[in-house]
Order: sequence, then structure tokens, then C-alpha cells
Amino acid sequence: MNDSLQQTPYAYAGTGLAVERQRVLRNTYWLLALSLVPTVLGAWVGVSTGLFQLMSPGMSMLVFFVGAFGLMFVVEKTKDSAAGVAALLGFTFFMGLMLSRLIGFVLGFKNGTSLVMTAFGGTAAVFFAMASLATVIKRDLSSMGKFLVVGAVVLMVASIANFFLQSSALMLTILVLMLGVFSAFMLYDIKRVIDGGETNYISATLAIYLDLYNVFQSLLSLLGIFGGERE
Repeated sequence: MNDSLQQTPYAYAGTGLAVERQRVLRNTYWLLALSLVPTVLGAWVGVSTGLFQLMSPGMSMLVFFVGAFGLMFVVEKTKDSAAGVAALLGFTFFMGLMLSRLIGFVLGFKNGTSLVMTAFGGTAAVFFAMASLATVIKRDLSSMGKFLVVGAVVLMVASIANFFLQSSALMLTILVLMLGVFSAFMLYDIKRVIDGGETNYISATLAIYLDLYNVFQSLLSLLGIFGGERE
């Protein structure tokens, strides 16, 4: 009887920990869904105004890096307050604006609308597959993190290099690798929340949003290259 009494606090602690992890995961998914609204709005504003069509590719890249990393810094600084949600939604609006250049290009194809919807559906399928896989896998995936970060950095450097090289083969390689790396990142980031490695739902949402964004961008680019039909 004494043993059972001694184990009771540990049982309650374990239950409380599981409840807290589920709460973080639930809030992450809700905020992730909400973050898609300003993304779509930003993309619509960008396509409608042609704002980024007027910029040179070099200026567009500079705006992207300064804006994206600056806003991510703000999100991380405010993640423990309500201001963090507002900062995250502002960040996703900006990312939608930056996506408008690619979306505008794809919409120029005869089947552009269907390509965008296919990319959206494909990204949703990847997300649901990775989220389901994360709940099934029992092993710790934390060791994946450093390899994925290295892969992401290599891809970023390669993308910057290809801005000057303008190699079609390298671009296709980068897009395919991005699709694989950020799909794996999605699994890793969701698993971290499930295992309690990430306890702040704003930070968790930011990480998974970036995974989704890169998967969608890669898919849409590949669909535009191989499936775009000229008018």
C-alpha cells in the first residue's frame, strides 16, 4: 500500500506532463491554421498589386532575407506574450507577400490555378503524413536536428550561389532536396512538440510554418516547371 501511495505523485506528474504536451500541440495546430489566413491575404495583395514584380530579383532576395530574419527575431523575442501571436501573424503576412512573385508567375500559365491548388493539396498531404508519422514513431528523433540544420544551411547557400550561376540543373536539384529536407524537418518539429522538446506553441508554430512554406514553395516551383501550360 505504501508503494502505491508513493507512486501516486509520479503518476499524477506523468499525467500532467502529457496533458501539457497535448495543450501545446493543440495550440500549435490552431495557430498554424490561423497563420494561413494572413499568408493567403499577403499573397493576394502581392499578386494584385504586382509589388514584387517591379523589384529586381536581387532586391527581392535582399528584402526577403532582411524581412524574414528580422521578423523571426521579433517573434522569438515576444513568444512568451500575446504580442508573439501578433508578431507571428505579421511574419506570415510578409511571407505571403514574398510568395506572390512565384504565385503570380505560375498563375500566368493556362492551368496556373490548378497548379496552385495541387501544390496546396500536396503540402497538406505531406503535413498530415508527417503529423501521423510523428504520433506513431516511438524513438527519439532529436539526433536528426543537427543534420537537418546543416542540410538547410547548405541549401540556402546553394540557392544564393545559383542566383549568380543561373543553373537550371542546380535549381531542380535544390528544389527536390528542399522538398525532402523540409518534409523531414516537419516530422522532426512535430515530434519535438509531442515529446515535450518544444514547450512554447508560438515557437513550435513558427518552425512548422517554415517547413510548410518551403514544402509548398518547392512543390509549386516543380509543378510550374514540369506541368505549366503556356497560353
